[in-house]
Amino acid sequence: MANELDMVGTETKQFIVVELGDEQYGIDIRYIDNIVRLPNITRVPNSQFYFRGIINLRGEIVPVMSIRRKMGFEDDVFTGQTRVIILKIADHGLIGVLVDSVKEIVTLSVDDIEKPSHDMGTKNTFINGIGKHKDDLISIFEINSVISEE
Repeated sequence: MANELDMVGTETKQFIVVELGDEQYGIDIRYIDNIVRLPNITRVPNSQFYFRGIINLRGEIVPVMSIRRKMGFEDDVFTGQTRVIILKIADHGLIGVLVDSVKEIVTLSVDDIEKPSHDMGTKNTFINGIGKHKDDLISIFEINSVISEE
C-alpha cells in the first residue's frame, strides 16, 4: 500500500521499477492504472517527436509517449519485454509511457530516497529523487515533468 507507515512509523512509498537501457527508474504506484504488452500504436501526424501515437485500450483512446525520446536517449527498441505503463494523472486523464521492461514493485522508506544534490543541467528535470534498494540505485521519476508537453 502506497504511503503507509511501517512498524517503526517511517513513511514508505511503493514504486514500479522499470528499465530504460541499463538504468532503473521508479514510477510511484499511485499513478499506475495498468501495464500492457506492446499493442499496435497508431501514429498521429504532426504530433510532438516524443509521442509515438495512440492505442485503443478497452474502447478508450490513450496517447502513448516515449520516455526515451522525451529524455533525449537513443530511440526505443521494441522487444518482447517492452511494456506500456498506463498512467492516470489528474488533469491529464490516461496516458501511456513506453518502457523497455518492468522489473518489480519495491517499497522504499522516504529515508531511502535522496533528493538530487544539484541541478542536473536541465530546466525541466525528470528525476525528483534517487532511491536505494538493496545494492541498486533507482531514479525516481517526477511523473508530471515526464508527461508535460513543454
